[in-house]
Amino acid sequence: MLCCNTISMGTRKAAIAHLHRNSTSLRRLTLRTIELVASRTRDLSVEEYEQALSQALSELASMRLAVRELFKEDQAVPTKRVVTSEQEDGYFSTYTHFSIHEEMLKDEVRTDAYHRFITQNPSIFKDKVVLDVGCGTAILSMFAAQAGAKRVIGVDQSNVIYKAMDIVMENGLSNKVTLVKGAMEEVQLPVEKVDVIISEWMGYCLLFESMLDTVIVARDRWLLDASKVYPNQCSISLVAMGSKMEYDSRVCFWDDVYGCKMSAIKEEVFLEAHVQCVQPHDVISTSDVVKKLNMATVKLPDLGFKAPFTLTMLNDTICHALVGYFDVSFDSMQYPVYFGTGPMDTPTHWKQTVFYLKKPIAVSTGDLLAGTIEFRKNKEDVRCLDIYVTMELSSVDAEHVKIEQKFYLH
Repeated sequence: MLCCNTISMGTRKAAIAHLHRNSTSLRRLTLRTIELVASRTRDLSVEEYEQALSQALSELASMRLAVRELFKEDQAVPTKRVVTSEQEDGYFSTYTHFSIHEEMLKDEVRTDAYHRFITQNPSIFKDKVVLDVGCGTAILSMFAAQAGAKRVIGVDQSNVIYKAMDIVMENGLSNKVTLVKGAMEEVQLPVEKVDVIISEWMGYCLLFESMLDTVIVARDRWLLDASKVYPNQCSISLVAMGSKMEYDSRVCFWDDVYGCKMSAIKEEVFLEAHVQCVQPHDVISTSDVVKKLNMATVKLPDLGFKAPFTLTMLNDTICHALVGYFDVSFDSMQYPVYFGTGPMDTPTHWKQTVFYLKKPIAVSTGDLLAGTIEFRKNKEDVRCLDIYVTMELSSVDAEHVKIEQKFYLH
């Protein structure tokens, strides 16, 4: 990942605003500290002096980060990830808007899973140094601090980290949580190694956005024990969907738009992978796991893959699409946590990823839809995915059907 030679105007404004806020706060805290130290007539505790000093030092650390962001020199370290600075600016700018964080935090399946795992497994976090990769609003960092971590370091390249600094301070955790702005691949942490990594890196169909790449880099560079990445197990699955209503709404709609044909756009519908919620009653087959990832051993080349699948049809119906989704596990001897994002699970903000077929196929109970699915990083933007599906229908009652189709998840 490469960074720009000059800081963007949006980042500069955010840093200046944070610097201004904290300079006022620092003056107030410094005066308070001086007042406490100078006072000889009041019976003050050592804890009161230490608290005021800790708050002042925390504010100073935040100001240093802001100043460093304003004036830092380019220290780009080229890696195998080919991505332009414009693409990265665009990607991280989306995480500056509070609405995306609101959506994620309100996703109870997601946030509650992390909260339960961290708070119900204190032995993993107590007195440990924890790294939160892509910390966002620092919610996971604060969970870890509340679970007894000795120190938590959150890293994020988005400007939302300036808000996160205020959030950490507001919750009285500045003495435990340190936030660092920058690309995880490039930043220098204030420690030599960490004991635990936590991260909410999952994208649509698990691998969209390529943030797992960053977690792998952090694991290999900073983590003492590679098995201490959480969540530590993930998998991608496929299932078949039959829904004439959804197909008509998203595909056939373009055949007649107020009397006008729009087949040019219809073609694009078949190229795009659609992120939407699939109703349980629209599932028409068994599911099959096409990829398993162990966070302790997964390598960057593993994230591009080709895997076989076989789906057994459960009804006599029409297959309109394939559906991709993922499952996540936090393995622990004390309190394991699991959640899924499939059509049968409680809906999440990830929904499901739907691949509509150009030619829906008639299927019968017991028919086998078998083939391969391939995930590749898009050459122009590695955060996006190119997905290739090749499959055949094995049926006693119907003629042989073969389908080959390419999809983009952008």
